[in-house]
Amino acid sequence: MPTAHRSLATTAAALLLGLAALGATARSRAAEPSPPQVPAGRIVRLERVPSQYVAPHNVDVWLPPGYPEQAPYAVLYMFDGQNLFGRRSGPGLQSWRAAATAAKLMAAGKTRPFIIVGLWNAQSLRMSEYFPQKPWESLTPAQRQALFARQLGTFQILPVAPYSDALLKFVTQELKPAIDRRFAVDPAPGATFAMGSSMGGLMAWYAMSEYPGVFGGAACLSTHWLGPYLALDDGTHDPAPDAFVDYIAQHFPAPAGHRVYFDHGTKTLDAWYDPIQKRVDRLLQSKGWNGRHFESRAFPGADHSEASWAARLDAPMSFLLAPGSD
Repeated sequence: MPTAHRSLATTAAALLLGLAALGATARSRAAEPSPPQVPAGRIVRLERVPSQYVAPHNVDVWLPPGYPEQAPYAVLYMFDGQNLFGRRSGPGLQSWRAAATAAKLMAAGKTRPFIIVGLWNAQSLRMSEYFPQKPWESLTPAQRQALFARQLGTFQILPVAPYSDALLKFVTQELKPAIDRRFAVDPAPGATFAMGSSMGGLMAWYAMSEYPGVFGGAACLSTHWLGPYLALDDGTHDPAPDAFVDYIAQHFPAPAGHRVYFDHGTKTLDAWYDPIQKRVDRLLQSKGWNGRHFESRAFPGADHSEASWAARLDAPMSFLLAPGSD
């Protein structure tokens, strides 16, 4: 492996090892008695929302200043909900500062009025929860076994078989109806969007693909096309990118009535995404995804972190929720 690539892979491994080490911290935060403080609007904490499909999940719902004066509101469903709001203390604990950015965009008239539904992840099971299930099921038994074998030290990256279809049933059949009943929102697909980063970026486009009649758009930041892999040149073949691209080729919805946003940086894990992202971009453009329906951006110097996603969050929010976009 070239020296530059070896250094990059080492940095990426250290990053994911750090994320894995935060598992105990995340578990302790799951019992937080109160929602995070935000600089604008307010958070409604839905604790341990029950489901017949998955284990209970915490959900933080952000309501903008003046809510419900501008009803009905669009709804942005965001994955990794415990990382979205407030100020987080401790090494590696950062926030998307989503409330501040959303409130600023709405006040400037750059987006329509919307609320954010932040779905907490499953912590140590996050990779299994967020790995798109149908692409996983398209792999051969040998390929699945190879992905199961991926480890960082003693941490198994993919601990159990992916169950993202069950998570999406929870979101679409249980959580969304509850949100629609309780809050002053527009339930239509043209007002319902998904957003996530890294593995959450995979889940955002997968949610729109599996439920195009529910989600009118998806924003995918630093989409982790490598699945359990950290690099593309470690001497083994990563089957995840081909599985994802093949699924998109066969199952992505038509552009009409939908919009999708992709981006990535150029440092740490993000440095490996550009070749695969370009494959996806070419594929979607060949299927008519362009103009107001599609955007794909690169952010030179940006790394794989909440700080980087927070710094550019105005871009995907403005794209999905532009005034008159419904």
